[in-house]
Amino acid sequence: MKKSIYDRLEQLAERLAELDGLLGSEHAASDMDNYRKLTREHAEIAPVVALFAAYRRASADFSAAGEMLHDPEMKELAQAEQASAAEDMARLEGELQKALLPRDPNDEKN
Repeated sequence: MKKSIYDRLEQLAERLAELDGLLGSEHAASDMDNYRKLTREHAEIAPVVALFAAYRRASADFSAAGEMLHDPEMKELAQAEQASAAEDMARLEGELQKALLPRDPNDEKN
């Protein structure tokens, strides 16, 4: 995955955590226009961040399987795990690139 895409996904994950904090505060609903704006932003980036979390898990699985390659008894299992994780990472990377495409501003209009 390109570093620029990875960095953008990191920023979105941080923003989602920030939005969770803002929406969880006791004063979140005092300004309904701001609340709607925050919830809309949360709804837009939450699926992307979920995909990114799945990508991170697949990457961690790939790395863990790489460490098992040194054990002769676990080598075959580790290779299978790495192949599976690599497939998952490739699929998720494609999904993430699609999810990061800019939205059409006319989607919300009638």
